[in-house]
Amino acid sequence: MGKEIVSTDRAPAAVGAYSQATETDDVVFTAGQIPLTPEGDLLDGAAIDVQTEQALENVQAVLEAAGVGMSDVLKVTVYLDDIDDFDAMNDIYGTFFDEEPPARSAVGVDALPKGVGVEIEAVATK
Repeated sequence: MGKEIVSTDRAPAAVGAYSQATETDDVVFTAGQIPLTPEGDLLDGAAIDVQTEQALENVQAVLEAAGVGMSDVLKVTVYLDDIDDFDAMNDIYGTFFDEEPPARSAVGVDALPKGVGVEIEAVATK
């Protein structure tokens, strides 16, 4: 199988030249997910723990649409617009990956789309 597009209405729709995720026979790559609800509510003013939870719920929904779950995630990249939010992000992150967590990078960046505090992307095995 070549590249397949993954799409779900349980996560924010892709608005631009990207897909919610792409997959091959054995790997799923999610797009970066921000704290935007599937209904279109942007949580940019919320605390980082609330933003992190929504972003991870979006990642989870996209992965489930591809037929995999959080336990199948191999690598996560977390982008924070304030690296001082790391501990608060990590507390919520740990609730999604409590056993055998994936490899992860957390990167402080200058700015994120729509002024949010966090964006999260994942790579999972099928």
